[in-house]
This record gives sequence, structure tokens and C-alpha cells, in this order.
Amino acid sequence: MAGYRKLGRTSDQRKALIRNQVTALLYNGKIVTTEAKAKEVRKVAEGLIAMAVREKDNYEEVTVKAKVARKDKDGKRIKEVVNGKKVSLYDEVEKTIKKDLPSRLHARHQMNRVLYPVKYVPTENAGRKKNTKMVDVANKLFDEIAPKYVGRNGGYTRIVKLGQRKGDGALEVLLELV
Repeated sequence: MAGYRKLGRTSDQRKALIRNQVTALLYNGKIVTTEAKAKEVRKVAEGLIAMAVREKDNYEEVTVKAKVARKDKDGKRIKEVVNGKKVSLYDEVEKTIKKDLPSRLHARHQMNRVLYPVKYVPTENAGRKKNTKMVDVANKLFDEIAPKYVGRNGGYTRIVKLGQRKGDGALEVLLELV
């Protein structure tokens, strides 16, 4: 007996499907899919969440100095003429950043091997490139999802049966984070 479901796809299609659905589940919190796909996605998602719970506090905060461009009220850079050239003005700012320790960094790399990059587009700018933001789903795992499951030993997802799909009669389920 095989250790996984083939889902009627070639291996590269199957891996892409699972990666896509795991990313959607962790980004949105729930997805609707067939029962067989949900059971496969659940395995991968629970492994990633367990990894995030294990490594969530494994970082150190470091204070760094950074140069930040000075901006006017409209958000445009302030420029000054120096020796006939326009030069942006910069302010030096101290920032506190989280620096991953080696085991958390390794966990982040393992997560990014599975998760696809997600682009957030605000609803008022739909269809435009401006104001789109890349969302770091691995960061969301560490900062938002993992703290909810600290005292829990597994069982981070729930499968709720919705009934049969109209087109082909496949059993549809709701896969959600508990």
C-alpha cells in the first residue's frame, strides 16, 4: 500500500497542488476541497505548524542603525541639489529587528520550500500593480498561527464534511485551522 494518495496526477502536478493548497490554508485559515486532497494537505500543513510551534521563540532581538529616505507629506523623497546633482536626503534611524537563531532559520528555509509566495492586493486597487505587497507566510506561521497552538500536541486542523459536489459527486470538505 502506498504511503500517500496519488490524486490522479503526475508527481510534479501533485506536489504543486499540495503546495498551493497548503499555502492557501495557512494564508486564509480555511479552504474547500475534496476529502482525499484535504487529507493529504492536512499532513503537510500540520507538519509546518508543528515546526513553527517548536521554533516560535527561537530568535534574538537586535538593534541596528538604518538609513531611511526623508519624505514629504505626500510620501515622496525630499531631494537637495549638491554640486549640480539632485541627491536624496537620509535620516539615520535605530530599528529593532528579530534575528533568527540557526534552528529557526533552518525551519524557515524548510517552510519556504513548501510555501508559495503570496501577493496581497488591496480591494480598492484591484487590477493595479501599485500598492501590492508580498506576504511572508512563514512569518505569519511564526507570529500569528504558532502562538495559538503552544499548549496543543497536534490536531491543528479540522475537516468538516460539506456534502457531494454537483458536477462529479466528489465528497467536498472544509479544511480549516482549529
